[in-house]
Amino acid sequence: MTIEPGQTIPSVPVKHVTDQGVTDATSAEILGSGTVVFFTVPGAFTPTCHLNHLPGYLAAADQLKAAGVDKIVCGTVNDHHVVKAWAEATGAGTTIEFLADGLGKLARELGLVRDLSGGGLGLRFNRASLLIRDGVVEVVNVEGAPGEVTSSGAPAMLEALSSR
Repeated sequence: MTIEPGQTIPSVPVKHVTDQGVTDATSAEILGSGTVVFFTVPGAFTPTCHLNHLPGYLAAADQLKAAGVDKIVCGTVNDHHVVKAWAEATGAGTTIEFLADGLGKLARELGLVRDLSGGGLGLRFNRASLLIRDGVVEVVNVEGAPGEVTSSGAPAMLEALSSR
């Protein structure tokens, strides 16, 4: 079951990747205070995630902050080494924080897990975005089709913020 507005972000062990390095943390520590935009992607360096989803949030970061967002966090089911390399390769690490959910525990807890075993990728995050205030989910946007970035992209999140 997918997490719904009004529910609290679960506390699951993850790796927190920032421009300062990698630390052990919980999802509640990373996502639980302030106004947070959390977007999830199937995988670092995968075509849609790398060329569309992450760059959209990077380009809209100033607008999101101006709309009251304290931090932008990208979650993916990859190991923290890959996530760190992706943050560095895209230049996003100074603007966006990353949550490496290597075992997919948070993806399962949020009900945002997607089985991509047929393509050799295993269980991953579904492409989605959440607006979270002080650990409570206000908005959940889950993409309906693979390769799309419409409801989970930065423009949709900006629209959600402006309507609140």
